[in-house]
Amino acid sequence: MPTALIVEDTLTEREIISGCVKRAGLSVATANSVEDATAKISNDRPDIIILDVVLPGRSGFEFCRELKGNPETSSIPVVLCSTKGSDMDKFWGMKQGADAYIPKPVDQEELIATVKRLVKI
Repeated sequence: MPTALIVEDTLTEREIISGCVKRAGLSVATANSVEDATAKISNDRPDIIILDVVLPGRSGFEFCRELKGNPETSSIPVVLCSTKGSDMDKFWGMKQGADAYIPKPVDQEELIATVKRLVKI
């Protein structure tokens, strides 16, 4: 079963996104910071990463750029998911290498469809 890593520091959002991803047919791992996510990615490579933009320490934009710039993680699809939902935020997220950008509050059907499209399940 494919695995999604959800990087989200807000418990409620993490639970909502986890539920959507499980309904899409994936197993879920979670992290509440970039540092936690980095450790989990090095131990067990996920099939997709759903990444908040506003995180403690380092931003999701920065982490997405690092993931896409690293040959070992560049092929993992990244979905940015954030309250920062302006057209400029979406543009900037895609410039960082994101495969999709979904504003919060999350449209659950859109998230499920996006995950299924990117993981091809």
